Amino acid sequence: MSKLVAVHSYKGGTGKTIMAVNLAATFVKQGKKVAIFDLDFRAPSLFAILRCEKISVWLNDYLNNKCEVDDVLVDLSSRISGMGKLYAGLADPSIDAMRDITTKDRRWEMRALGRLLSLKNKLIDEQKFDYIIFDTSPGLHFSSMNAIVTADFVVITTTGDCSDVNGTKRMITEFYKMFETKTGLVINKVLDDDARSNNAEYVKKIKDIYNVPMLGAVPCFCEVLKAEGRCLFPQDKPEHPFTLLLSEIADKIEMNNVN
Repeated sequence: MSKLVAVHSYKGGTGKTIMAVNLAATFVKQGKKVAIFDLDFRAPSLFAILRCEKISVWLNDYLNNKCEVDDVLVDLSSRISGMGKLYAGLADPSIDAMRDITTKDRRWEMRALGRLLSLKNKLIDEQKFDYIIFDTSPGLHFSSMNAIVTADFVVITTTGDCSDVNGTKRMITEFYKMFETKTGLVINKVLDDDARSNNAEYVKKIKDIYNVPMLGAVPCFCEVLKAEGRCLFPQDKPEHPFTLLLSEIADKIEMNNVN
């Protein structure tokens, strides 16, 4: 069943974008047709992580009603071996574009939501994409709120940092509970001992803290940090523990099987 998955976080530095990119790569390695979009318009990064050059049409242009979604998509399927397909829609990283996005009013935001819903319908219903993944902006800016409203499933990434824990709890309680979107939590950058104890007791502890199901706990892998976003782990390091965890998370999203 096709899904639009939004990857979100309370604040930056949680590994949200690395999770979004590698989750997309995981689905592609499983033979899926995937499109990933950068909705972090205030700090775009996918263009650099995916090493995309000479981009002339941006996701900003689509939301401004200057083009169609097909004009935005960049075919990156050659980056990953196998039967799957990978496309990306990138946010404009220029200073002017980042400044412009901060000036938008409520009417523009509502039109942008309509454009995202249209994007979802076109890619899933007409072009038969299996997954659309939104890498959102952290916090509750209009782009992340629009992504959550549009999504079929939201992956919330968080860490053990006390401000992140408290902020994520408040965000879930005060915002997420307004929607009925299926949601799962990824605890990122955790100590090895905590991650290895991903048993019923640990899962219950996390559910008691956040009151949402847990997708997985990801240790603070040195290789992930050293890669600095340049590595697509499902392609480049298929046997790495991070890759295996990604596969487990992807399977839970696929089957709607969150603990």
